[in-house]
Amino acid sequence: MTHAEPKQAMIEVRGLGKMFTLHNQGGIRLPVLRAIDFDAAAGECLVLSGPSGTGKSTLLRCLYGNYLATEGTIRLRDTTAPHAPWVTLSHAPEQVILKLRRDVIGYVSQFLRAIPRVAALDVVADPLQQRGTGRDEARARAAALLERLNLPRRLWDLPPATFSGGEQQRVNIARGLIGGHPILLLDEPTASLDADNRAVVVALIREALAEGRCLIGIFHDDAVREAVATRLLPLQPATAIA
Repeated sequence: MTHAEPKQAMIEVRGLGKMFTLHNQGGIRLPVLRAIDFDAAAGECLVLSGPSGTGKSTLLRCLYGNYLATEGTIRLRDTTAPHAPWVTLSHAPEQVILKLRRDVIGYVSQFLRAIPRVAALDVVADPLQQRGTGRDEARARAAALLERLNLPRRLWDLPPATFSGGEQQRVNIARGLIGGHPILLLDEPTASLDADNRAVVVALIREALAEGRCLIGIFHDDAVREAVATRLLPLQPATAIA
């Protein structure tokens, strides 16, 4: 009998808590996450589940370093460095976090933060260029991805700020996927898409898993969640306002 080799852990979360202080309401403290523990490995798509208000998007932002955890630890494996060391986010200086975002951990939010006057093609190509890929090659790879995501060619050279929600979301997805980050966070990537384009995104996510990338996502669409999830992480509401 043969045994599959264990997959390499990419994220380790222990005792994670996040509390917001509402200064405009007399300093009321609002717990959003409490005592979250999990690991996520290469080749996994860990889907955060639970009703609205359980802190799913907050957890993704903590993993990306946008929010500083109130308690607990988040460790990421930097597979781009010699010996793939663990990096503890709460202790990492800003330049290390910026390097992790460039090379290790990508993020697809529900909303595109469009850069004024920059063409959609260059918005998508930018992560590759940041990592040293030549402009022509980066734009060619961006074009192939936008074509696969059915974004009309007439839009490629236009700034995406005026695109429809679904068009902006496809630019956002392309930008998040193109860099090949070993870890990818997905916050409702298919929310604004029609059925055909949801199917394309599902196929791209499955390809990312086959490549051994570690994905953590939020998918409220039951069919999409069933198609991509390798494991669920149920979240419960934290204690009411403290």
